[in-house]
Amino acid sequence: MRTKYSADYVLGYDGSGHTLIPRGQIVVEDDIIVHVGQDYSGNVDESVELEQSLLTPGLIDLDALTDIDHLILDSWAAPDVADAHIWSQEYFDGGRHDVCTPGERQTLREFALVQLALHGITTYMPIASEIHSSWAETYDELVGMSETSRRIGLRGYLGPAYRSGVHVVTAEGERRVAFAEDKGLEGLDDALRFLDYARDLADPLVNGVLLPCRIETMTEDLLARTAALATERNVPVRLHSLQGELEVKLLAEAGDTPIEVLRRTGLLNCDLLVPHGVMIDATDPGHHAPEGALTLLAEHGVSIIHCPLTTFRYGKALNSFDRFRAAGINLALGTDSFPPDLIRGIDVGMHLARLVEGRADAGSLNDYFDAATLGGATALKRPDLGRLTPGAQADFVAFSLGDFRDGVIEDPLRTLVLNGTARQVTHSVVAGRPVIVDSTLPGLDLDALRSRAQGIFTKLRTAYSERDAQHRDADVLFPPPYPVSGTATVAS
Repeated sequence: MRTKYSADYVLGYDGSGHTLIPRGQIVVEDDIIVHVGQDYSGNVDESVELEQSLLTPGLIDLDALTDIDHLILDSWAAPDVADAHIWSQEYFDGGRHDVCTPGERQTLREFALVQLALHGITTYMPIASEIHSSWAETYDELVGMSETSRRIGLRGYLGPAYRSGVHVVTAEGERRVAFAEDKGLEGLDDALRFLDYARDLADPLVNGVLLPCRIETMTEDLLARTAALATERNVPVRLHSLQGELEVKLLAEAGDTPIEVLRRTGLLNCDLLVPHGVMIDATDPGHHAPEGALTLLAEHGVSIIHCPLTTFRYGKALNSFDRFRAAGINLALGTDSFPPDLIRGIDVGMHLARLVEGRADAGSLNDYFDAATLGGATALKRPDLGRLTPGAQADFVAFSLGDFRDGVIEDPLRTLVLNGTARQVTHSVVAGRPVIVDSTLPGLDLDALRSRAQGIFTKLRTAYSERDAQHRDADVLFPPPYPVSGTATVAS
Protein backbone atom coordinates (compact mmCIF):
# COMPACT_ATOMS: atom_id res chain seq x y z
CA MET A 1 0.00 0.00 0.00
CA ARG A 2 1.54 3.30 -1.11
CA THR A 3 0.02 6.58 0.12
CA LYS A 4 0.97 10.17 -0.71
CA TYR A 5 0.38 13.01 1.77
CA SER A 6 0.62 16.57 0.44
CA ALA A 7 0.61 19.84 2.39
CA ASP A 8 1.55 23.47 1.99
CA TYR A 9 4.53 22.84 4.29
CA VAL A 10 6.53 19.70 5.09
CA LEU A 11 9.35 19.62 7.63
CA GLY A 12 11.71 17.13 6.01
CA TYR A 13 15.17 15.95 7.05
CA ASP A 14 18.26 16.35 4.87
CA GLY A 15 20.63 14.05 6.76
CA SER A 16 21.91 16.68 9.17
CA GLY A 17 18.77 18.48 10.31
CA HIS A 18 15.16 19.43 9.64
CA THR A 19 14.48 21.48 6.53
CA LEU A 20 11.27 23.18 5.36
CA ILE A 21 9.77 22.07 2.04
CA PRO A 22 7.00 24.31 0.64
CA ARG A 23 4.23 22.41 -1.15
CA GLY A 24 5.84 19.20 0.02
CA GLN A 25 4.87 15.56 -0.13
CA ILE A 26 5.48 12.44 1.95
CA VAL A 27 5.04 9.04 0.34
CA VAL A 28 4.59 6.04 2.60
CA GLU A 29 4.79 2.36 1.72
CA ASP A 30 3.47 0.16 4.53
CA ASP A 31 5.25 1.53 7.63
CA ILE A 32 8.23 3.22 5.92
CA ILE A 33 8.70 6.63 4.33
CA VAL A 34 9.90 6.20 0.73
CA HIS A 35 9.86 9.80 -0.47
CA VAL A 36 9.99 13.30 1.00
CA GLY A 37 10.10 16.27 -1.33
CA GLN A 38 8.13 17.90 -4.12
CA ASP A 39 6.45 16.81 -7.36
CA TYR A 40 6.31 13.06 -6.75
CA SER A 41 5.30 11.41 -10.02
CA GLY A 42 5.22 7.73 -9.05
CA ASN A 43 2.13 5.61 -8.71
CA VAL A 44 0.24 5.64 -5.41
CA ASP A 45 -2.80 3.80 -4.10
CA GLU A 46 -4.18 6.79 -2.21
CA SER A 47 -3.58 10.53 -2.03
CA VAL A 48 -4.34 12.69 1.03
CA GLU A 49 -4.38 16.46 0.46
CA LEU A 50 -3.90 18.46 3.66
CA GLU A 51 -3.50 21.90 2.05
CA GLN A 52 -2.89 24.70 4.57
CA SER A 53 -1.07 22.50 7.07
CA LEU A 54 2.40 21.87 8.43
CA LEU A 55 3.49 18.22 8.28
CA THR A 56 6.14 17.43 10.91
CA PRO A 57 7.71 14.33 12.40
CA GLY A 58 5.55 12.82 15.13
CA LEU A 59 6.24 14.36 18.54
CA ILE A 60 8.08 12.20 21.08
CA ASP A 61 6.96 12.60 24.70
CA LEU A 62 9.22 10.76 27.14
CA ASP A 63 7.43 11.84 30.32
CA ALA A 64 3.89 11.48 29.05
CA LEU A 65 1.07 11.98 31.51
CA THR A 66 -1.16 8.91 31.79
CA ASP A 67 -3.25 9.86 34.79
CA ILE A 68 -6.01 12.41 35.15
CA ASP A 69 -5.56 14.63 38.21
CA HIS A 70 -1.87 15.56 38.22
CA LEU A 71 -1.31 19.34 38.22
CA ILE A 72 -4.97 20.34 38.08
CA LEU A 73 -5.12 19.60 41.83
CA ASP A 74 -1.56 19.85 43.07
CA SER A 75 0.16 22.74 41.27
CA TRP A 76 -1.47 25.63 43.12
CA ALA A 77 -2.00 24.42 46.69
CA ALA A 78 -1.34 26.66 49.66
CA PRO A 79 1.29 25.31 52.10
CA ASP A 80 -1.32 24.40 54.71
CA VAL A 81 -2.97 21.86 52.39
CA ALA A 82 -0.01 20.76 50.24
CA ASP A 83 0.74 17.86 52.59
CA ALA A 84 -2.65 16.36 51.76
CA HIS A 85 -1.33 15.56 48.29
CA ILE A 86 0.79 12.73 49.66
CA TRP A 87 0.04 9.86 52.03
CA SER A 88 -0.16 10.30 55.77
CA GLN A 89 1.89 7.91 57.90
CA GLU A 90 -1.41 6.59 59.24
CA TYR A 91 -2.59 5.72 55.72
CA PHE A 92 0.73 4.02 54.95
CA ASP A 93 0.62 1.95 58.13
CA GLY A 94 -2.88 0.63 57.92
CA GLY A 95 -5.20 1.91 55.24
CA ARG A 96 -3.57 1.96 51.83
CA HIS A 97 -5.66 0.50 49.03
CA ASP A 98 -6.52 0.90 45.37
CA VAL A 99 -8.98 3.75 44.95
CA CYS A 100 -10.02 2.61 41.48
CA THR A 101 -11.11 -0.75 40.19
CA PRO A 102 -8.90 -2.33 37.50
CA GLY A 103 -11.50 -1.33 34.91
CA GLU A 104 -11.48 2.29 36.07
CA ARG A 105 -7.69 2.35 35.89
CA GLN A 106 -7.88 1.19 32.28
CA THR A 107 -10.42 3.91 31.53
CA LEU A 108 -8.00 6.49 32.90
CA ARG A 109 -5.21 5.08 30.75
CA GLU A 110 -7.41 5.15 27.65
CA PHE A 111 -8.45 8.74 28.36
CA ALA A 112 -4.81 9.77 28.73
CA LEU A 113 -3.60 7.93 25.62
CA VAL A 114 -6.36 9.48 23.53
CA GLN A 115 -5.25 12.89 24.81
CA LEU A 116 -1.67 12.16 23.77
CA ALA A 117 -2.80 11.19 20.27
CA LEU A 118 -5.02 14.27 19.92
CA HIS A 119 -2.03 16.49 20.82
CA GLY A 120 0.25 15.06 18.15
CA ILE A 121 2.23 12.61 20.26
CA THR A 122 3.19 9.54 18.24
CA THR A 123 5.81 8.01 20.57
CA TYR A 124 5.50 8.15 24.35
CA MET A 125 6.91 6.87 27.62
CA PRO A 126 4.24 7.07 30.34
CA ILE A 127 4.28 8.68 33.76
CA ALA A 128 1.40 8.36 36.21
CA SER A 129 0.91 9.16 39.88
CA GLU A 130 0.81 6.13 42.16
CA ILE A 131 -0.96 8.04 44.91
CA HIS A 132 -4.30 6.35 44.18
CA SER A 133 -2.80 2.82 44.14
CA SER A 134 -2.20 0.50 47.05
CA TRP A 135 1.47 0.73 46.12
CA ALA A 136 2.50 1.12 42.47
CA GLU A 137 1.66 -0.05 38.97
CA THR A 138 1.31 -3.75 38.27
CA TYR A 139 2.13 -6.08 35.42
CA ASP A 140 -1.55 -6.64 34.61
CA GLU A 141 -2.21 -2.91 34.52
CA LEU A 142 0.55 -2.32 31.98
CA VAL A 143 -0.51 -5.25 29.84
CA GLY A 144 -3.99 -3.71 29.68
CA MET A 145 -2.50 -0.33 28.86
CA SER A 146 -0.36 -1.79 26.08
CA GLU A 147 -3.46 -3.38 24.53
CA THR A 148 -5.23 -0.01 24.57
CA SER A 149 -2.16 1.70 23.14
CA ARG A 150 -1.99 -0.81 20.29
CA ARG A 151 -5.66 -0.36 19.53
CA ILE A 152 -5.24 3.43 19.33
CA GLY A 153 -2.04 2.99 17.33
CA LEU A 154 0.59 4.83 19.39
CA ARG A 155 4.22 3.80 19.75
CA GLY A 156 4.79 3.13 23.45
CA TYR A 157 7.86 2.53 25.61
CA LEU A 158 6.21 0.86 28.55
CA GLY A 159 6.73 -0.89 31.86
CA PRO A 160 5.16 -0.84 35.31
CA ALA A 161 6.58 1.85 37.59
CA TYR A 162 7.99 0.44 40.84
CA ARG A 163 9.39 1.73 44.11
CA SER A 164 10.67 0.66 47.52
CA GLY A 165 9.18 3.57 49.43
CA VAL A 166 6.61 6.33 49.31
CA HIS A 167 6.53 9.93 50.50
CA VAL A 168 4.52 10.32 53.68
CA VAL A 169 3.68 13.03 56.20
CA THR A 170 4.16 12.03 59.81
CA ALA A 171 1.81 12.97 62.63
CA GLU A 172 4.31 15.74 63.49
CA GLY A 173 4.01 17.16 59.97
CA GLU A 174 7.43 15.98 58.78
CA ARG A 175 7.88 14.73 55.22
CA ARG A 176 9.91 11.55 54.79
CA VAL A 177 9.96 8.30 52.83
CA ALA A 178 8.41 5.20 54.40
CA PHE A 179 9.86 1.98 52.99
CA ALA A 180 8.46 -1.46 52.22
CA GLU A 181 11.40 -3.10 50.48
CA ASP A 182 9.51 -6.25 49.55
CA LYS A 183 7.13 -4.14 47.47
CA GLY A 184 10.06 -2.78 45.50
CA LEU A 185 11.34 -6.27 44.71
CA GLU A 186 7.85 -7.36 43.68
CA GLY A 187 7.71 -4.36 41.37
CA LEU A 188 11.01 -5.26 39.76
CA ASP A 189 9.69 -8.79 39.17
CA ASP A 190 6.65 -7.28 37.44
CA ALA A 191 8.95 -5.08 35.34
CA LEU A 192 10.94 -8.14 34.26
CA ARG A 193 7.74 -10.00 33.38
CA PHE A 194 6.66 -7.05 31.25
CA LEU A 195 10.00 -7.02 29.40
CA ASP A 196 9.36 -10.66 28.55
CA TYR A 197 5.79 -9.87 27.52
CA ALA A 198 6.88 -7.05 25.19
CA ARG A 199 9.62 -9.21 23.67
CA ASP A 200 7.27 -12.12 23.03
CA LEU A 201 4.53 -9.84 21.70
CA ALA A 202 6.93 -8.74 18.95
CA ASP A 203 4.87 -5.66 18.13
CA PRO A 204 7.03 -2.64 17.19
CA LEU A 205 4.47 -0.40 18.88
CA VAL A 206 5.11 -1.98 22.31
CA ASN A 207 8.65 -1.66 23.67
CA GLY A 208 9.70 -2.67 27.16
CA VAL A 209 11.64 -0.24 29.37
CA LEU A 210 12.43 0.03 33.08
CA LEU A 211 10.59 2.80 34.91
CA PRO A 212 11.64 2.99 38.57
CA CYS A 213 10.04 5.88 40.44
CA ARG A 214 11.84 8.76 42.14
CA ILE A 215 15.41 8.11 43.24
CA GLU A 216 14.68 8.85 46.92
CA THR A 217 11.91 6.22 46.94
CA MET A 218 14.31 3.47 45.84
CA THR A 219 16.73 1.46 47.94
CA GLU A 220 20.28 1.36 46.65
CA ASP A 221 19.92 -2.39 46.18
CA LEU A 222 16.87 -1.93 43.94
CA LEU A 223 18.65 0.73 41.89
CA ALA A 224 21.65 -1.55 41.42
CA ARG A 225 19.39 -4.46 40.40
CA THR A 226 17.67 -2.13 37.94
CA ALA A 227 20.99 -1.14 36.40
CA ALA A 228 22.05 -4.78 36.09
CA LEU A 229 18.75 -5.79 34.45
CA ALA A 230 18.90 -2.85 32.05
CA THR A 231 22.40 -3.86 30.98
CA GLU A 232 21.44 -7.52 30.62
CA ARG A 233 18.33 -6.74 28.54
CA ASN A 234 19.76 -3.70 26.74
CA VAL A 235 16.75 -1.52 27.58
CA PRO A 236 16.54 2.13 28.67
CA VAL A 237 15.96 3.21 32.27
CA ARG A 238 14.03 6.34 33.16
CA LEU A 239 14.49 7.52 36.73
CA HIS A 240 13.10 10.73 38.21
CA SER A 241 16.08 12.36 39.89
CA LEU A 242 18.04 15.62 39.89
CA GLN A 243 14.68 17.34 40.21
CA GLY A 244 14.01 18.85 43.62
CA GLU A 245 15.04 20.02 47.06
CA LEU A 246 13.30 17.22 48.96
CA GLU A 247 15.17 14.57 46.99
CA VAL A 248 18.47 16.30 47.73
CA LYS A 249 17.60 16.75 51.42
CA LEU A 250 16.61 13.13 51.96
CA LEU A 251 19.70 11.76 50.25
CA ALA A 252 21.94 14.25 52.05
CA GLU A 253 20.73 12.85 55.38
CA ALA A 254 22.44 9.61 54.33
CA GLY A 255 25.55 11.49 53.20
CA ASP A 256 24.79 11.14 49.48
CA THR A 257 24.06 13.24 46.43
CA PRO A 258 21.81 12.10 43.59
CA ILE A 259 24.66 11.97 41.09
CA GLU A 260 26.79 9.90 43.47
CA VAL A 261 23.94 7.40 43.92
CA LEU A 262 23.53 7.16 40.14
CA ARG A 263 27.26 6.54 39.77
CA ARG A 264 27.60 4.02 42.59
CA THR A 265 24.63 1.89 41.53
CA GLY A 266 25.77 1.66 37.90
CA LEU A 267 22.88 3.64 36.47
CA LEU A 268 25.21 6.13 34.79
CA ASN A 269 26.49 3.23 32.70
CA CYS A 270 22.99 2.42 31.37
CA ASP A 271 20.89 4.14 28.74
CA LEU A 272 19.63 6.53 31.41
CA LEU A 273 16.83 9.06 30.91
CA VAL A 274 16.35 11.65 33.66
CA PRO A 275 13.24 13.85 33.72
CA HIS A 276 13.50 17.53 34.66
CA GLY A 277 17.16 18.04 35.65
CA VAL A 278 16.38 21.29 37.47
CA MET A 279 18.43 20.40 40.57
CA ILE A 280 21.84 19.12 39.47
CA ASP A 281 23.99 20.64 42.21
CA ALA A 282 22.98 19.90 45.81
CA THR A 283 25.09 22.77 47.13
CA ASP A 284 23.76 25.58 44.94
CA PRO A 285 20.51 27.15 46.15
CA GLY A 286 20.19 28.81 42.75
CA HIS A 287 20.09 25.39 41.08
CA HIS A 288 22.85 26.47 38.73
CA ALA A 289 24.14 23.24 37.25
CA PRO A 290 27.97 23.17 37.55
CA GLU A 291 29.89 22.47 34.36
CA GLY A 292 31.57 19.45 35.94
CA ALA A 293 28.25 17.77 36.66
CA LEU A 294 26.96 18.50 33.17
CA THR A 295 30.14 17.13 31.65
CA LEU A 296 29.79 13.94 33.71
CA LEU A 297 26.22 13.43 32.52
CA ALA A 298 27.22 14.09 28.92
CA GLU A 299 30.17 11.69 29.08
CA HIS A 300 27.83 8.92 30.25
CA GLY A 301 25.27 9.65 27.54
CA VAL A 302 22.51 10.62 29.98
CA SER A 303 19.45 12.16 28.31
CA ILE A 304 17.61 14.89 30.20
CA ILE A 305 13.84 14.94 29.59
CA HIS A 306 12.99 18.62 29.79
CA CYS A 307 9.35 19.30 30.78
CA PRO A 308 9.18 23.08 30.42
CA LEU A 309 5.45 23.62 30.92
CA THR A 310 5.32 21.52 34.10
CA THR A 311 8.54 23.03 35.43
CA PHE A 312 7.15 26.51 34.86
CA ARG A 313 3.84 25.72 36.57
CA TYR A 314 5.71 24.59 39.68
CA GLY A 315 7.76 27.78 39.70
CA LYS A 316 11.05 26.43 38.36
CA ALA A 317 13.15 26.57 35.20
CA LEU A 318 15.92 24.51 33.65
CA ASN A 319 19.21 26.32 34.20
CA SER A 320 19.62 26.27 31.36
CA PHE A 321 18.50 24.67 28.11
CA ASP A 322 21.39 26.23 26.17
CA ARG A 323 24.01 25.32 28.79
CA PHE A 324 22.90 21.68 28.80
CA ARG A 325 23.13 21.56 25.01
CA ALA A 326 26.53 23.27 25.02
CA ALA A 327 27.79 20.65 27.49
CA GLY A 328 26.85 17.91 25.00
CA ILE A 329 23.83 16.57 26.90
CA ASN A 330 21.05 15.13 24.77
CA LEU A 331 17.78 16.93 25.54
CA ALA A 332 14.40 15.35 24.92
CA LEU A 333 10.99 16.72 25.87
CA GLY A 334 8.15 15.55 28.08
CA THR A 335 4.77 16.89 29.12
CA ASP A 336 4.26 15.39 32.63
CA SER A 337 1.03 17.32 32.99
CA PHE A 338 -2.26 18.12 31.33
CA PRO A 339 -2.70 19.13 28.62
CA PRO A 340 0.01 16.96 27.04
CA ASP A 341 0.81 19.79 24.65
CA LEU A 342 4.43 19.90 23.51
CA ILE A 343 3.74 22.93 21.30
CA ARG A 344 2.73 24.96 24.35
CA GLY A 345 5.69 23.40 26.16
CA ILE A 346 8.12 24.54 23.48
CA ASP A 347 6.70 28.06 23.60
CA VAL A 348 7.01 28.25 27.39
CA GLY A 349 10.46 26.65 27.32
CA MET A 350 11.79 29.16 24.82
CA HIS A 351 10.63 32.09 26.93
CA LEU A 352 11.92 30.58 30.17
CA ALA A 353 15.32 30.05 28.54
CA ARG A 354 15.43 33.74 27.65
CA LEU A 355 14.58 34.75 31.19
CA VAL A 356 17.21 32.42 32.67
CA GLU A 357 19.94 33.41 30.22
CA GLY A 358 18.97 37.06 29.94
CA ARG A 359 19.31 36.86 26.14
CA ALA A 360 16.65 37.33 23.50
CA ASP A 361 18.20 34.59 21.32
CA ALA A 362 18.37 31.89 24.02
CA GLY A 363 16.32 28.71 23.70
CA SER A 364 15.92 28.81 19.93
CA LEU A 365 12.85 27.32 18.30
CA ASN A 366 14.82 24.92 16.12
CA ASP A 367 16.73 23.59 19.15
CA TYR A 368 13.51 23.05 21.06
CA PHE A 369 11.77 21.35 18.15
CA ASP A 370 14.84 19.16 17.69
CA ALA A 371 14.44 18.10 21.32
CA ALA A 372 10.79 17.14 20.69
CA THR A 373 11.79 14.96 17.74
CA LEU A 374 15.47 14.14 17.20
CA GLY A 375 16.33 14.38 20.91
CA GLY A 376 13.64 11.86 21.82
CA ALA A 377 14.83 9.54 19.06
CA THR A 378 18.42 9.79 20.31
CA ALA A 379 17.34 8.99 23.86
CA LEU A 380 15.59 5.85 22.57
CA LYS A 381 18.48 4.89 20.27
CA ARG A 382 16.05 5.10 17.33
CA PRO A 383 17.60 6.88 14.33
CA ASP A 384 14.50 5.90 12.33
CA LEU A 385 12.24 8.13 14.48
CA GLY A 386 11.89 11.89 14.84
CA ARG A 387 12.60 12.75 11.19
CA LEU A 388 10.91 12.67 7.81
CA THR A 389 13.33 11.04 5.39
CA PRO A 390 13.31 7.95 3.16
CA GLY A 391 13.86 4.82 5.25
CA ALA A 392 12.48 6.31 8.46
CA GLN A 393 9.38 5.07 10.22
CA ALA A 394 6.21 6.67 8.87
CA ASP A 395 5.39 8.61 12.05
CA PHE A 396 4.17 12.14 11.31
CA VAL A 397 1.60 14.77 12.27
CA ALA A 398 -0.34 17.45 10.40
CA PHE A 399 -1.00 20.76 12.17
CA SER A 400 -3.64 22.92 10.54
CA LEU A 401 -2.75 26.58 9.96
CA GLY A 402 -6.03 27.39 8.26
CA ASP A 403 -8.04 28.87 11.11
CA PHE A 404 -8.55 32.64 11.11
CA ARG A 405 -7.38 32.69 14.76
CA ASP A 406 -3.97 31.39 13.67
CA GLY A 407 -3.34 34.80 12.13
CA VAL A 408 -1.12 35.37 9.15
CA ILE A 409 1.56 32.81 8.38
CA GLU A 410 5.14 33.97 8.65
CA ASP A 411 7.28 30.85 9.07
CA PRO A 412 4.81 27.96 9.54
CA LEU A 413 6.58 26.41 12.54
CA ARG A 414 7.09 29.74 14.28
CA THR A 415 3.46 30.64 13.55
CA LEU A 416 2.30 27.34 15.05
CA VAL A 417 4.38 27.68 18.23
CA LEU A 418 3.79 31.37 18.89
CA ASN A 419 0.15 31.56 17.78
CA GLY A 420 -1.20 28.06 18.26
CA THR A 421 -1.26 24.84 20.24
CA ALA A 422 -1.01 21.13 19.60
CA ARG A 423 -4.81 21.05 19.47
CA GLN A 424 -4.41 22.06 15.82
CA VAL A 425 -3.54 18.45 14.95
CA THR A 426 -5.87 17.21 12.23
CA HIS A 427 -4.10 14.04 11.12
CA SER A 428 -1.42 11.74 12.46
CA VAL A 429 0.19 8.56 11.20
CA VAL A 430 2.17 6.03 13.26
CA ALA A 431 4.06 3.20 11.54
CA GLY A 432 2.12 4.04 8.38
CA ARG A 433 -1.28 3.67 10.03
CA PRO A 434 -3.62 6.67 10.35
CA VAL A 435 -4.36 7.45 14.01
CA ILE A 436 -5.94 10.92 13.96
CA VAL A 437 -8.19 11.56 10.97
CA ASP A 438 -10.00 14.87 10.55
CA SER A 439 -9.18 15.87 14.16
CA THR A 440 -10.59 12.77 15.83
CA LEU A 441 -9.93 9.07 16.43
CA PRO A 442 -12.16 6.93 14.23
CA GLY A 443 -14.30 4.45 16.14
CA LEU A 444 -13.98 6.14 19.54
CA ASP A 445 -16.85 7.87 21.33
CA LEU A 446 -14.92 10.72 22.93
CA ASP A 447 -17.97 12.20 24.67
CA ALA A 448 -18.69 8.89 26.42
CA LEU A 449 -15.03 8.46 27.37
CA ARG A 450 -14.88 11.96 28.81
CA SER A 451 -18.05 11.37 30.82
CA ARG A 452 -16.61 8.19 32.35
CA ALA A 453 -13.36 9.98 33.12
CA GLN A 454 -15.20 12.83 34.84
CA GLY A 455 -16.94 10.37 37.14
CA ILE A 456 -13.64 8.71 38.05
CA PHE A 457 -12.03 12.10 38.65
CA THR A 458 -14.71 12.89 41.22
CA LYS A 459 -13.86 9.62 42.97
CA LEU A 460 -10.14 10.43 42.95
CA ARG A 461 -10.70 13.94 44.28
CA THR A 462 -12.79 12.63 47.17
CA ALA A 463 -10.14 10.04 48.07
CA TYR A 464 -7.60 12.70 49.08
CA SER A 465 -9.47 13.19 52.34
CA GLU A 466 -8.79 9.63 53.45
CA ARG A 467 -5.04 10.05 52.95
CA ASP A 468 -4.85 13.48 54.55
CA ALA A 469 -3.40 13.38 58.07
CA GLN A 470 -6.21 15.73 59.18
CA HIS A 471 -8.93 14.03 57.08
CA ARG A 472 -10.12 17.34 55.70
CA ASP A 473 -12.96 17.37 53.19
CA ALA A 474 -12.03 17.57 49.52
CA ASP A 475 -13.78 20.94 49.23
CA VAL A 476 -11.43 22.27 51.92
CA LEU A 477 -8.35 20.79 50.24
CA PHE A 478 -9.33 22.03 46.78
CA PRO A 479 -11.29 25.26 47.17
CA PRO A 480 -12.48 27.10 44.06
CA PRO A 481 -10.84 30.40 43.06
CA TYR A 482 -14.07 32.20 43.94
CA PRO A 483 -16.88 31.19 46.33
CA VAL A 484 -19.63 29.13 44.77
CA SER A 485 -23.11 30.58 45.26
CA GLY A 486 -26.49 29.14 44.39
CA THR A 487 -27.90 32.51 43.41
CA ALA A 488 -26.51 35.42 41.47
CA THR A 489 -26.54 38.84 43.09
CA VAL A 490 -26.18 42.22 41.47
CA ALA A 491 -24.82 45.16 43.40
CA SER A 492 -27.13 48.15 43.41
